[in-house]
Amino acid sequence: MLTIWHNPRCSKSRQTLALLEENGHTPEVRRYLDDAPTEAELRTAAAALGVAPIDMMRTKEAEFKAEGLTKDSNDDTLFAAMARVPKLIERPMVFSGDKAAIGRPPKAVLDIL
Repeated sequence: MLTIWHNPRCSKSRQTLALLEENGHTPEVRRYLDDAPTEAELRTAAAALGVAPIDMMRTKEAEFKAEGLTKDSNDDTLFAAMARVPKLIERPMVFSGDKAAIGRPPKAVLDIL
């Protein structure tokens, strides 16, 4: 199953969704700001991406600082913050089976299809 964690207000997210559709895919669209991933889902996403939680976060968002986070915050703290404040999650993320990619640039997701 192909799933995209999507924010329709984000141009990269819209471009990634369009790219998937142009390539004949109809992903399940999860509006992660409205349907926030759990800490367990975020941990699974990090494992599929092969990255540390800090690498799947939007560290320049005001909420990052407001949450008292730093790039040196421990993984448990970062996962909890993303679950609590989904705006901190980098977007878009695309999942295909046990593989995942962040659509920055959008064509990066083609590698997992």
